[in-house]
Amino acid sequence: MMKTASRRVIALLLAGATLSFSQLALAHAHLKAPVPMDNAVVERAPQQLTLTFTEDIEPAFSGVEMTNAQQQPVALEKAQLNPQQHDQLIVPIAQPLASGHYQVNWHVLSVDGHKTKGSYSFSVK
Repeated sequence: MMKTASRRVIALLLAGATLSFSQLALAHAHLKAPVPMDNAVVERAPQQLTLTFTEDIEPAFSGVEMTNAQQQPVALEKAQLNPQQHDQLIVPIAQPLASGHYQVNWHVLSVDGHKTKGSYSFSVK
């Protein structure tokens, strides 16, 4: 009886470990907290975009583009990795933003080699 119980415990532990490792292997960097926030209407135009992800990212293989309501590109400076927080990109906006709607398109490579991309939008009053 004790031998059977021990085998079951070991089998459950191995199954749990396998599930944990498979979850880690499937991890991707998804956008967790953009500033300005998705669908926000801000009073003052931001001077930079701050994108925080669920995983650390490789800045050399990551980037951000922004367009206005007319689908015209908005000039951004080079995205920089926050030196204190390796899951965060900081993207200075080259020129002050006019009132209107903006879409931010991003793509990142997480440190574990997974690529992800997405977009969000915000408006300036």
